[in-house]
Amino acid sequence: MRIHCKVVVIAVCFGVFLLLYFLGGNAADDPLLNEVVEEGSNSSRSPPELGRDVAAKLAKKSSARVGGRAEEPLRRRKEGKAINRAANANAKSKPRNNVARPVTRRKRAEEVMHLAVVACGNRLDETLAMVKSALLFSLKRITFHIFAEDPLAPQFKERLNQWPRSVSAKFQYRIYPITFSVGNADEWKKLFKPCAAQRLFLPVILKDVDSLLYVDTDVLFLRPMDDIWSLLKSFNSTQLAAMAPEHEVPKIGWYSRFARHPFYGVTGVNSGVMLMNLTRIRSTMFKNSMIPSGLSWEDILHPLYQKYKNHITWGDQDLLNIIFHYNPECLFIFPCQWNYRPDHCMYGSNCKGAEEEGVSILHGNRGVYHDDKQPAFKVVYDAIREFPFEDNMFQSLFYPIQTRFLDTVNTLCGRVPQVFLKQIEKTMRKVFEDKVVRHVRPHK
Repeated sequence: MRIHCKVVVIAVCFGVFLLLYFLGGNAADDPLLNEVVEEGSNSSRSPPELGRDVAAKLAKKSSARVGGRAEEPLRRRKEGKAINRAANANAKSKPRNNVARPVTRRKRAEEVMHLAVVACGNRLDETLAMVKSALLFSLKRITFHIFAEDPLAPQFKERLNQWPRSVSAKFQYRIYPITFSVGNADEWKKLFKPCAAQRLFLPVILKDVDSLLYVDTDVLFLRPMDDIWSLLKSFNSTQLAAMAPEHEVPKIGWYSRFARHPFYGVTGVNSGVMLMNLTRIRSTMFKNSMIPSGLSWEDILHPLYQKYKNHITWGDQDLLNIIFHYNPECLFIFPCQWNYRPDHCMYGSNCKGAEEEGVSILHGNRGVYHDDKQPAFKVVYDAIREFPFEDNMFQSLFYPIQTRFLDTVNTLCGRVPQVFLKQIEKTMRKVFEDKVVRHVRPHK
């Protein structure tokens, strides 16, 4: 009898031990307990409420065991452990306040190029041809800063607003009146060609623009403006503007033979294409022959004009040559193919860069777009001016230029047709590849 009692007592104790073991193990692994610990102070429920929730959940599990479903608690226990491990991993990567934060990708701001031109008199069509050439080949968006006399301003708006939407999406424009911040406005207007001196005041007027490409109205782009814009990255720490030499050969250069004032280098520079870091220009004190301490850009212009007005021939270009004569470290020189003029071919071909790479920017000064003195220049101008937007560029632009060049081979500049055709053909091939070939998928 004693033995039977001992056996019963041992069995009861063992059963109680197993019951406590299962209850304790499930409570320790319960996901709800871990959720309470994770939420901590973020939970809005009070401790007694949490206790009742836990007790209720444990009671449900106990009733499930009484019903004979022993495998269910084990499965739940394993799932609970997996959930806890995932929750702990997520908790480590979350901010401490557990507030969900939306993930947003920052878009890199699109770089916009800035191009300025000054148009007065009968320069409307010439200026629009320049703008058109820049848009035909360029890749980045362009903001045009057009300085125009009052009668021309509404004409620019009307003509530019008529261009196709596919073209207008690539640019925006701003039109400014002709203004001079210092000195006599009438004197500045008559300094050289009408309003040409306006370019001297661009750093003063366009205070919100960091960098800028200025071109004369008689300039045509034969390759993307992006390429000359990228030369800004080639400036060293002191350079703040870039121009091409006025001549390649000193013995036929105008400045080297006739100038009665200081000028840059051996042959001077031509200001028809001028790349500028306006921020640097505004913050630089320029050395000069008037005062030893240096003058800012805005302060140097009028005194310089007063001193040399009886000795300058080419107006604002001469003033720029004088400034950079005393500040040569501020100027970056780009090769002649970026400002190719009749002077580079009418005395024999003397721009080696254009012979090797082709003309990048054509500058039709001397009025050659509008007379028959240098028909090679006029051929390019007429073809770009007449080109219908959205037509095939090879058929409606390159082939007409190539065909018309046959009539110019006996002229001084027409003798080197490859100079005019090489870069424009290369540029159009690249445009064709980017727009067409890249989007053609091979047949499977």
